[in-house]
Amino acid sequence: MKGSAKKYLRAQAHHLKPEVIIGAKGVTDGLIASVDLALKDHELIKVKFGEFKEAKKEISAQIAQATKSELVGRVGNIAILYRQNPEPGKRKIKIT
Repeated sequence: MKGSAKKYLRAQAHHLKPEVIIGAKGVTDGLIASVDLALKDHELIKVKFGEFKEAKKEISAQIAQATKSELVGRVGNIAILYRQNPEPGKRKIKIT
């Protein structure tokens, strides 16, 4: 994904509230399922690090890989993930 597309997605995510919060249990199958469902519903989501803040870079990449999504940015303790809906009619975000 090009840098301009990532910049656009970060701007679109600015007003969003975190959909998933990483807690004391860390990355679990349930957390991955929650992120996957949120991406299916919204395409662009924020994941907040309530715990494991020191490993947020590695965990963000792990979640992105597990959900087949794109990590478009990290701001503080929040990761921004994007996965385009496979059905063109259901896409909410148009990347130019």
